[in-house]
Amino acid sequence: MFEAVKDILRVVCSTLQIPTIIILLLLILVMILILGSFFAELFTERRALKVNIPELVDELQGKNMSEQEQVIAESGLLKRQKAACQELIKRVVYPDDTREALARQLISDEESRYTKITRVTDLIARVAPMFGLMGTLIPLGPGLIALGQGDTKTLSDSLLIAFDTTIAGLVSAAVAFVISGIRKGWYEQYMVGLETVMETILNEQNRERTQAYRKMQEQKQGEWEAYKKHEDR
Repeated sequence: MFEAVKDILRVVCSTLQIPTIIILLLLILVMILILGSFFAELFTERRALKVNIPELVDELQGKNMSEQEQVIAESGLLKRQKAACQELIKRVVYPDDTREALARQLISDEESRYTKITRVTDLIARVAPMFGLMGTLIPLGPGLIALGQGDTKTLSDSLLIAFDTTIAGLVSAAVAFVISGIRKGWYEQYMVGLETVMETILNEQNRERTQAYRKMQEQKQGEWEAYKKHEDR
């Protein structure tokens, strides 16, 4: 009975060798694609991002809706950041709570997008070493059996597979870990800048609405005083 269980376990483990190697090859292919997208992002978005957030905040001070849209359009923000800010600017007539909720939603959408991008590399950085370890241990069983039988050819082939799968898993995990760390730094910078700009836009919209309300109140007060003077006469 025990021998039968060992044979079944050996068959199951041996069967997993080919799927493990295929998964490692797929991980390498995915990492090549991610590496290409990383460099594309580095030489496009990162180069296009030429904005000084404090200076942009200064430029937005005292601006009305149309002037804010122009400042944002001419800024060095990324296209998605510009689109998010302009979406907020266009809703100047909305109540304060609604505009703040919209700002949070726009920021959350951007954060979710960046999280999805880094989630892939985070996952590869975790699972690649596991499959590399599986690819290392699975062929060692037949290799040890071959060693006991004096079959050095089978032993060398098993060790070669073990080393190759280990390297494939570690390289994939290392590249994924580095890319994920760099991108998280980029995206954190993007999010902080976007939050700062949106907070400035909200404050300026509140200021503009307050001024408009005061102007309307002063106009009504002036009309009332003019009416009272006319009645006194």
